[in-house]
Amino acid sequence: MLKTKQKIALARLVQMIVMWWRSLIGLSALSQVKRSGVNWELDLQEGIDFSIWLLGAFEPETVRWYQRRIKAGDVVLDIGANIGAHTFFLAQSVGEQGQVIAFEPTDYAFSKLLKTASLNPELTSRIQAMQYMLVDAEDENSAPPSLYSSWPLKEEKDLHNLHQGRLMSTTEAKPKTLDSVVSSLKLDRVDYIKLDIDGFECGMLRGAKDVIQRWHPIIIMELAPYALEEQGASINELIQLLKEFGYAIYSMSSAAPIDMDATKIQTMIPPGASVNVIATSSSI
Repeated sequence: MLKTKQKIALARLVQMIVMWWRSLIGLSALSQVKRSGVNWELDLQEGIDFSIWLLGAFEPETVRWYQRRIKAGDVVLDIGANIGAHTFFLAQSVGEQGQVIAFEPTDYAFSKLLKTASLNPELTSRIQAMQYMLVDAEDENSAPPSLYSSWPLKEEKDLHNLHQGRLMSTTEAKPKTLDSVVSSLKLDRVDYIKLDIDGFECGMLRGAKDVIQRWHPIIIMELAPYALEEQGASINELIQLLKEFGYAIYSMSSAAPIDMDATKIQTMIPPGASVNVIATSSSI
């Protein structure tokens, strides 16, 4: 299992070759492209953008997984939407009668998400973008911290030591619980949650008890023990929360159940690495 830092190093090598080739033909790092029916304006100096440009998607295995399962009319929550790397493919999957609610707290990524929405008017009616940080309890006097939403493909100072991310501001973000947001939106169902929030999962899930207990949505989530620990949580705390909800976790690639033993999971995922899994109250 490659660590995120190793993935970034490989991406930087490929990007150097691509940028050299583009410079020869007079092209810059900015590229307007269509990938799998979605229009993008991409900065090839950014890791997520470069993945979409090169591979057609960020985390292609995850995209293939939900494209096979999400049905027209489904309601999907994209929590940690970043620049919308999954948001627009999810919107394709839910169809005209479905809905995607995209949550992204950082100013940088949220503005890029809105830009991509403007390039895809046929999908925009299915998407509601919200600059919220989902938490366990709302406190309007507590500002969200700066968060990682940029993975530059060049060496810089002050990047995260393990995953090479760059901290970005959240000046316009509001702290909200998922339960309060879903109540205000008057949703009558939640079918899927895509969850990737770099160690803040435990607090977010505690603020989503009503949603999870009422509809038991399938959760497509990142497991990163080191990220949880950096935010004062742990893989054990996350596993216990999932157990309380009656959830088990499964391998995305093989659909095999993963032992809900925190020690074994910690051994399976080395420091600096992560893996996307499926959490559900029923088998997959």
